[in-house]
Amino acid sequence: QVQLVESGGGLVQAGDSLRLSCAASGRTFITYTMGWFRQAPGKERELVAASRGSGGSTYFPDSVKGRFTVSRDNAKNTVILQMNSLKPEDTAVYYCAASTAIWVANLASSSAYNYWGQGTQVTVSS
Repeated sequence: QVQLVESGGGLVQAGDSLRLSCAASGRTFITYTMGWFRQAPGKERELVAASRGSGGSTYFPDSVKGRFTVSRDNAKNTVILQMNSLKPEDTAVYYCAASTAIWVANLASSSAYNYWGQGTQVTVSS
């Protein structure tokens, strides 16, 4: 079983940056597909970043592309979401997710991930 713990959320002004961390358990973290999702009130959960395991590709939707980056520290079982140039519309609860499957066909599908963190609130004021 995989446990995920997010940290780094907070209240910032538009244009600021935040770095979210997700600490994961699991002896095969290197192989996991990791995702960052967000959910704003009244909105569906939305993928903002994904990282395939074992040196695989990353993915960002157009809404955050060029502003967000994702990186992994496999030695520490940690995935980092760096968020720059934040906008009020980025306000949401951000969740870390993991898939232990050998292959994830659709990185943007919530159902593809079988482990989830508790979430961390990000609020961006105007």
